[in-house]
Amino acid sequence: MTWSFSLGRVLGSELRVHVTFFLLLAWVGFAAYSSGGLPAAIENLIFVLALFACVVAHEFGHALMARRYGIKTPDITLLPIGGLARLERMPDQPMQEVWVALAGPAVNIVIWVVLVAFGAGMPIEAMTQIDTTGPSLLNRLAYVNLLLAAFNMIPAFPMDGGRVFRALLCLKMDRVKATKVAASGGQIVAVAFGFWGLSTGNPILVLIAIFVFVAATSESQDVAMRSVVRRVQARDAMITEFHALSPSDTLATAAQAVIHTTQHEFPVLDAEGALLGFLTRNRLFAALAGDNPRSNPVTSIMETDIPQIQLTSGLETVLEKLHEGAPAIAVCTQAGNMIGYITRENIGELMVIRGR
Repeated sequence: MTWSFSLGRVLGSELRVHVTFFLLLAWVGFAAYSSGGLPAAIENLIFVLALFACVVAHEFGHALMARRYGIKTPDITLLPIGGLARLERMPDQPMQEVWVALAGPAVNIVIWVVLVAFGAGMPIEAMTQIDTTGPSLLNRLAYVNLLLAAFNMIPAFPMDGGRVFRALLCLKMDRVKATKVAASGGQIVAVAFGFWGLSTGNPILVLIAIFVFVAATSESQDVAMRSVVRRVQARDAMITEFHALSPSDTLATAAQAVIHTTQHEFPVLDAEGALLGFLTRNRLFAALAGDNPRSNPVTSIMETDIPQIQLTSGLETVLEKLHEGAPAIAVCTQAGNMIGYITRENIGELMVIRGR
């Protein structure tokens, strides 16, 4: 995920933190300092850090359960509104997805039980005070873990309850339709959260509403796309008419190519037609806006880590590589000469043409 950096590897997964998480810490610290001074700011910051340690444990619950089914979790990213465990693929069987989804909230329940065993306790009527420094840190942390488990079991995407709901629907209908139903539930929940947040003046609820709505929509689109790409090969979606650059072309030449074509990425090919890399519009614009002379060769700023596949490769493989961040996937002959390339945009166009 962009705008995030690594904290290291834990239990086989890379633990990352998004830069906006520090904005949350700054906001919490400032708000607490304004109302209660330095002691309140320190206590609230410790509470937020402890809470997000529980969130990380929640995500590792998903990761470790997925590992039981042979599914790796490349990374876990800490965001201001929670965590995100990126599985390399979803479980093949619906009940496997159920257990993977339930593992996260189960971790929060275990944490709650452990904290209660260590003396945490708070009357139900005092739960409205968990965002203040009145109750002890253990009490607040215990109840927030209970709330996290309950919130995540809402049967709507992208919450864990939505994944359980989708998996159970998959027992009776195809995955695309089941995802649409669960995603629609997520969008309804998002609208409700947004209205609640605007009515009460709570920016966190509004932020959660936006995240839930976008994630639910994205999940539905992604599953629909995967349903299409399973049935086609690379030859069905590749771009075959394109403007290529040579290693000797300059940034000025590339700029003219941008003006005279509709391409967003330009393959750089040697004299034999072998792929050297891709020059994207974004990289070109960034270079032209900086101190790079226009006489510099395009090879100085092109992306070289471009996956290569053959004509008969499945489009699902292509989509996986695009998800990893490649600007395009090159389709090459066995001799290594490029005959076309595939981008996310033309896969989307293929979906529209085929009626999804």
